[in-house]
Amino acid sequence: MIKLTIRQMEYFEAVTQTLHFGRAAEMVGVTQPALSTQIAEMEEKLGCKLFERSGRTVHLTEDAQALKPRIEAVLVQTREIEAYAQRGRSVMAGRFRLGIIPTVAPYLLPRLLPALKEQFPDLNVELREAVTGILIEETAAGRLDAMIAALPVEHRALVVEPLFEDRFFLAVPGNDPEFINPPVPPESPALDRLMLLEEGHCMREQALAVCTNARPAAIANYGATSLTTLLQMVAHGQGVTLIPEMAVTAGPQIPELKVVPFAEPTPLRKIALAWRRNSSRQDDYEAVAGIIRDVASSAKQVQC
Repeated sequence: MIKLTIRQMEYFEAVTQTLHFGRAAEMVGVTQPALSTQIAEMEEKLGCKLFERSGRTVHLTEDAQALKPRIEAVLVQTREIEAYAQRGRSVMAGRFRLGIIPTVAPYLLPRLLPALKEQFPDLNVELREAVTGILIEETAAGRLDAMIAALPVEHRALVVEPLFEDRFFLAVPGNDPEFINPPVPPESPALDRLMLLEEGHCMREQALAVCTNARPAAIANYGATSLTTLLQMVAHGQGVTLIPEMAVTAGPQIPELKVVPFAEPTPLRKIALAWRRNSSRQDDYEAVAGIIRDVASSAKQVQC
């Protein structure tokens, strides 16, 4: 009888997610040789090759692709059992895999992670930063325990808990004469210079929804994948872009940048926490949602 271990399946999962043995080893907290040994033993037990290496690139074989959803299902159930066992001892202890979108992560996490550590010292938070579509897929599949993203988050397998509202402002070059007298109406012709994140980022669609009459600049030529990159480009006079309130209040500002408000009603996004509907850790996720709301509220109060 073939007897795979949970550890081997977790290592297999890490390699399928990263497609890199070194990064997979870092993800699960072991050395690369230790991970490679377990994968090799797994292949021997199964009697098939799971991964093919070509230089630094790792590819899943047909056997690995067929096994991937089955192993993921086993790990989801295993983690649910572990979470159930924890319920009698402590809320929010052990491993907690949290996904978060890139336009929220750098502004929320510096406050959220210390707050979680203070309230739940036995919690081991593992972070995954990715666009909303990927986070939804991985949360629904059980590869993540929960995710933080902007609404809408639509998947029938997920529970979605709204957290807080995050207003939008407009970031413009500091010496730009077109924005001397804010607030800026959404139909302003200056928004034809609007620059967007690349496809897949929810803030791209949100920006287009706010500035319905704008003809955005050809940001695809730059392939901007982060808000920080866009803000630097704005500071150098290459256009304008939306900036969420949490980015405005999170820390040091770019001197060459000016942030101006939109005309009322102020456009905004709604940030939410989502998790699997059939999870046994519902109370845990509600507790996390409460901490996130407290952190977001205190951040706004500090700036008042």
